[in-house]
Amino acid sequence: MAELYAVRMDVALPPDLDPAARADLLAREKAYSQEWQRSGHWKSIRRCVGEYANLSIFEVEGNAQLHEILWGLPLLAYTTITVTPLAQHPSDIAAG
Repeated sequence: MAELYAVRMDVALPPDLDPAARADLLAREKAYSQEWQRSGHWKSIRRCVGEYANLSIFEVEGNAQLHEILWGLPLLAYTTITVTPLAQHPSDIAAG
């Protein structure tokens, strides 16, 4: 059974990172995240306004699969991640 997680990712790239290395890193991160989005496991990604951060919703088979996805992020070394497991809310009319 698939489980939902909200994942906040705060990125802090070194200011002295070589511009070519930065561009390559960001291109690899974008391709990687879009691959998981196309798979249906990375359901949504939203920018946190005014921050170099995003809030994403994942639908995965459990902790192990989410861990696999997050550990594969090219930006992982520069990212602080907060994971929140989600459960159905009894007042959600969409769940009806």
